[in-house]
Parts: sequence; structure tokens; C-alpha cells
Amino acid sequence: MRRPPPRTLAALATAGLLTLAGCGTETAGPGGPPAPGDTARTIRAQKFMQLTRTHEETGMTLLEGPVFDQDGALLVVDVTAPEDKPKVMRVDVGKRTVRPVHTDGRGAYTSAQFSPYDGRLYLTDYAHGEVVSLAPDGSDPRTFFSGEVDGAPMNPDDIAFDEAGHLYVSDSRGLSEGTEHGRVVRIDRDGERATVLADDLAATNGISFDEAYRGLWISELTQNRISYLRLGEGGEVTSRHTAIRVDGGIAQTDSIAVDADGNLYQGLHGRPAILVYDRHGEHLATVEVPARAGGLESATNVAITPGGTKAYMTVSGPGGGYRYTFDALGKGTRQSNGG
Repeated sequence: MRRPPPRTLAALATAGLLTLAGCGTETAGPGGPPAPGDTARTIRAQKFMQLTRTHEETGMTLLEGPVFDQDGALLVVDVTAPEDKPKVMRVDVGKRTVRPVHTDGRGAYTSAQFSPYDGRLYLTDYAHGEVVSLAPDGSDPRTFFSGEVDGAPMNPDDIAFDEAGHLYVSDSRGLSEGTEHGRVVRIDRDGERATVLADDLAATNGISFDEAYRGLWISELTQNRISYLRLGEGGEVTSRHTAIRVDGGIAQTDSIAVDADGNLYQGLHGRPAILVYDRHGEHLATVEVPARAGGLESATNVAITPGGTKAYMTVSGPGGGYRYTFDALGKGTRQSNGG
């Protein structure tokens, strides 16, 4: 089976899906002058381990979707892994070892998340417009959802589950054309019904429920903004507004995680850093990778240990894929564990 074509890989790179992991923690003073009126502190992330090198076949490594399993191991997907290399890996954070979990000759997986309904691992296949699922050990692959939604195919990027196990997917449709055709799609937990909750979005990327499951935070990559969707009892959108405008410069907004205190962790494509905001939009902190870490360009996602504050961010670039770590501002929950 063929790997994703070069145009697809280029689109994935543009989408800010470059990521991978590392670990360690230290807090220090600002690494540069803050913006006028910005009192956010700088948190220095520390390297934990290297997970991948640039693949000769694809010319890059794009790692995403860090998520803890029930045994405390951290799973990661490699978006551009060729068919003979692992596309899902399991990291033992205690032993600092990594082993393959799943590979195939087709998927370009951009996120990973465990379902609270059936306990399976769900992956988004950006290139083929599908959501697939695996048993927790990587066996028994199944296509959960495939096909058009409201007459248009999806480019599914990230996933958030509600408490009943229904999926909320960021659809980055329109990214490669530079059009604002992105969507948020809700898929029932049985995979039988898909509904567009919001459309005309600018390359929808990150998606996460708030700490009370009252609404969704979504990032729009090509507009560098974070929007908030208030949800009704049936999961429908009752209101929508731009909540935070990110001054990213050449960097763009990627995946989002939310801790138990409601703080948002906004990953960046184009800069190895994560921005932390509170629910009111105040910039609380910037998590930075040390400047001496060459060849790293993005820090697009993070997983916070469930019930703890140890955070693992995925960092990548021409220098390979790494795991870095830092102390989060709040404890980890489902909304800061995968997606």
C-alpha cells in the first residue's frame, strides 16, 4: 500500500502537525523581553529522550497525539512514518524506553485518544479522511468512521471525547487551498451519525473541552486564534466567539490541552514553545525549549499526567522527534491527555 503523496505530507507540515516528545523540568526567568503589558512567566522545558529521527523516505518526522494509557505508558503517533516504521509507539516514561505498537502502509495519523466508552485507542487519519480505532495493545485495527460529512470529505486532525464517549473532531478541510472551510464535526460513539457543529473555520486544528464540559476550545491555525463554542445539552453549539488572539509571529496555533483548573495549553507550529492561558484569556506562561536545542521547530501538543502536574510535550523538527517535560500549572485530566 502506498504512503501519503508528497503534496499530502507538505500539507501536513503546513498544518502544524510536526511533533514529538521529551521530558524533564525547570522553571526560570524570561528568555527574552515580554510584550508590553505581558506579565507571563517563562517555564524552561527539559529534554527527556529522543524518539525518532527524520525518515529518509518522507524527509521528515511528524509526531503527535501524546496520550497516557491505563498503565501509565505514553503513546505517540508518527504522522509521516513509512509503512515499515512504527506509526504508533509506546513510551515507558520510567525506563525511558520506546517500542512499536502499530504500523500499516496507509495511515497518516495526526492524533490519538482513548475512548471513555469502549476503552479503545482512536486515531485520526488526516490524509484519508478516516477515524480508526485499535485495541489498547495496538491489535484489532478497525475503521470507525469514513466518508463525507454534509457532502464534503474530512481532513480530521484532533479529537475530543465527551463524557458519554461521543467524538468531537477538528476538520482542517480547506487548509491546502488556504480557504476557510474548516469544521467541527460530532460523531456519535457508534460511528453511525456525523453532524457538522461549526463551519467556515480557518484550518481547525486543536480541540478540547473546557474543564466542566460546557464548551469546546478550538484553535484555527491560519488565523492564529482560539475560539470558544458553548454547547447545549444535546451537544449542539449554542454560541461561538473568538476568545483569544495569539500573537505568534511566524508560528501558528496547533493542538490544545486543558488542565483541571481550566488553563489552556496552546501548542505552536513554527516555534518550539507552548503558550498557557487561563479561561479569561490572560497569558499566564510560555513553556520554552532551550535555545541550544538545535533543529527543533515546533511544540505542537502536550499530555499532563492524569491527577499530576508532570507534563510531556512533543517537540520536533529536522533534528528529530523528542519528548520534553515541564511542571504544568494545574493537574492533568482527560482534556490534557491526548487529542
